[in-house]
Amino acid sequence: MDGAADDHLVCPSCGREHSGSERFCVACEMPLVHPPGAAGRSDAAEPDERREYARKIKPQYSEGRLVKVAYAQNLPEAQLIQGLLLEEGIPSMARRAPGFDVPDFLAAGPRDILVPESGMQAARETLTAPLAD
Repeated sequence: MDGAADDHLVCPSCGREHSGSERFCVACEMPLVHPPGAAGRSDAAEPDERREYARKIKPQYSEGRLVKVAYAQNLPEAQLIQGLLLEEGIPSMARRAPGFDVPDFLAAGPRDILVPESGMQAARETLTAPLAD
């Protein structure tokens, strides 16, 4: 491993370490993160947008396996749903629905919205809450 030997990621749920080339934990399928205190990394200057995103996530909603809580018709709708969930501190992930995972679809095609198990109830309440007048 050339420059990636010291670049490793950890699972926020189970704590397993993974190589920098992996993106999801093999055990619990959670998105991997850089370990705390990894200030010496060459990419230590992460964009402020990513840091702000991470600050919004409530840790109590980031545990457990990923479960489907919503369905979106296309990428913009999926991003809207993810934005609503993030405002409540719930991390989420959009995944192309089975059968629509062809790169030619780009932003078209349905998406499943997944959240960690601990945030499932809060996500469903957020997505089914009536709009304020």
